[in-house]
Amino acid sequence: MLAVSAIAPAVAETTARPRIGLVLGGGGARGTAHIGVLEVLEKLRVPVDCVAGTSMGALIGGAYIGGLDPQQMKDRLAQVDWRDLFEDNPAQEEMNYRERRLAENFYPGLEVGLTDQGLQSSHGVVGGQKIKLFFNTLVGADRGERTIESLPLPLSIIATDIATGEKIVLRDGELSAAMRASMSVPALLAPVPYRGRYLVDGGLVDNLPVDEVKLRCNPDVVIAVDVGSPLLKPEAVNSIGSVTRQMVSILTEQNATAARALIKPSDIYIKPDLDGITAADFNKFREGAERGRKAAEAQAEKLRRYAVPDAQYIAWSNKLKTDQPELPRIDEVQIAGLKHVNPEAVRKHIHIRTGEPLDTVQLEKDLGRVYGDGDYENVDYSILSTRDRNILRITPTEKSWGPNYLRFGVNMESSTNENNFALRAAYQRKWINSLGAEWLSGVQLGERAMLFTEFYQPLDERQRFFIEPALRFTRDKLSIYQDDNRIAQYQIRGRQAVLNVGANISVLGQIRLGRSYRNLDSSIETGSTSLPTVDQSLKGWNMILDFDQFDRPFFPTRGWAARLSYFKEDNLGYSKLSTDLRAARTWGPYVLNGRFLYVGSPQGQLPVADAGSLGGFLNLSGFVRNQIIADDIRFGSIRGERIIGKMPLGLSGDLRAGVSLEAGKARNRFTETHLEGWQQAVSIYLGGETPFGPAFLGYGMARGGASSVYLFIGLP
Repeated sequence: MLAVSAIAPAVAETTARPRIGLVLGGGGARGTAHIGVLEVLEKLRVPVDCVAGTSMGALIGGAYIGGLDPQQMKDRLAQVDWRDLFEDNPAQEEMNYRERRLAENFYPGLEVGLTDQGLQSSHGVVGGQKIKLFFNTLVGADRGERTIESLPLPLSIIATDIATGEKIVLRDGELSAAMRASMSVPALLAPVPYRGRYLVDGGLVDNLPVDEVKLRCNPDVVIAVDVGSPLLKPEAVNSIGSVTRQMVSILTEQNATAARALIKPSDIYIKPDLDGITAADFNKFREGAERGRKAAEAQAEKLRRYAVPDAQYIAWSNKLKTDQPELPRIDEVQIAGLKHVNPEAVRKHIHIRTGEPLDTVQLEKDLGRVYGDGDYENVDYSILSTRDRNILRITPTEKSWGPNYLRFGVNMESSTNENNFALRAAYQRKWINSLGAEWLSGVQLGERAMLFTEFYQPLDERQRFFIEPALRFTRDKLSIYQDDNRIAQYQIRGRQAVLNVGANISVLGQIRLGRSYRNLDSSIETGSTSLPTVDQSLKGWNMILDFDQFDRPFFPTRGWAARLSYFKEDNLGYSKLSTDLRAARTWGPYVLNGRFLYVGSPQGQLPVADAGSLGGFLNLSGFVRNQIIADDIRFGSIRGERIIGKMPLGLSGDLRAGVSLEAGKARNRFTETHLEGWQQAVSIYLGGETPFGPAFLGYGMARGGASSVYLFIGLP
């Protein structure tokens, strides 16, 4: 065992009452039972002299000694959206525009870093960004520095060195960082860098730290609260997640058994009945606290032996309930600890005004936007007070596996008439220079193949303006339909060069203006050789406005998105206007989505190589993808969805059942020339976000009898 600091001397008491050590064990959400135990200790007027905690026990113990009483803890927990707390990224509308598009094209969980030590990846499913900020406000770190050694009672927090397996006892240092380290469940939460070590959940080595509390203050009696998770039954160990959970439970139970052997008959052992509450059931905190209260009340006769008179207990409790200082006036904002990222790229997101009291809500929102740039493992802060000045120090920790990445995406589409599979891979190099230049190059293999490279060069430190050249080479297949029969299939080969200049409009999106050159040529794979082929070059000016304020990329619950593009061809005498408007709103478990799409030619007529199209899932479902090709396209849809399930903690997204009502009209058609007027379609589906991206299973039917079954897994 390694202690981070020397053992603090025992707290001197002016009375002869027995010295009491409180042990709060680990157990994830089951640890909310500690709150109920503390309620009973308060009711019976039982003071304690030191506390040792592991995992959730460290959180409750740190908050208690830091000044929160049990009722205040329950009030704070009631305000927490635990699912959101375990999703590091801010809502999509608060994220960097480029990171949003990367999330749509390369699922972010499949990011691998290229480093001097070889390939590396993130250290956990959840980085713990929002969790750490919550801990900061819980213990008052937004009002000034909170350290373990400055607390009114000795506190020991247990963690594990993931590199050596050593038990680490934190008796000094930043309180919220120690609490966060003790709760870092391996593979779920990323380890916490701390004094040259990487620390994870203390439950791996000491889930019930009886020996530590005895060492810390040499108590006459120990009150130990055991909330550890029982082992799963053999038939329940049937997945990777359950195997991981069982392994952690085995380790914690083994060391907890050794700890229980240290409990003397004169000590008080409390083990609440937490059947039905798992380590992830944070939404059951009230039930957990109630069960802890009942378990402590069952030991009330023993606990009363250590009760003290009212005046003595009030004097003791007043030591804990120190008045919270006012939020500090910020005199300076510092950005510290960066290696590759320009500090101005962080500062552009910070809206804290110097000379005014700290706005913690605004600060957490700003730090979320910084984190959303995609360059950091976490973004934290501290308040440093020097004489009469308060410095807000923001400390982004850059990804240890960056800034060079491999990104991957997979896509599988299957319908009654088509089957496609695509595997996407790209190399991304970030922060090539101090302005934040990026190079992204990759390949997509499958029916729709692509080779691409693009360079993104900001023109100022705050990345408001940029230049973006790109090259793309594509190969796709296009089926030609007439009267719902495929009469030919073309192979389309494309080459495109683009040079854009643009502006980032805060986190709303981008505006781009540039030159585009495309060459498309086709050959007939199936069908009559007398059918026409296309070999056409298109060049001209393009303008794109792309705003996105959805809260999620694939299954939004609220927000809107608007994409407007205009292309003026130099030689063929036409222009193309495309408008795609979307919106989503939620009422309880119900989500309503609306969409309107228009593609047309304000000038001249669109050539077939640049025409609009309808057909495919949720785009006139029942028709085949791109079945209707035309010069003028209008489409609208309304989708109603019900959220019927949620992903486990640490994974974003939900499972939905939905129905879509769709209508589209195509004028000046190149295919399906007999389809006059508005076409209607309806689809029903199940959909949700998975570790591989969005997934859909649906059935669509168009008026007139065209129908199809659809299965999508992965990226669009």
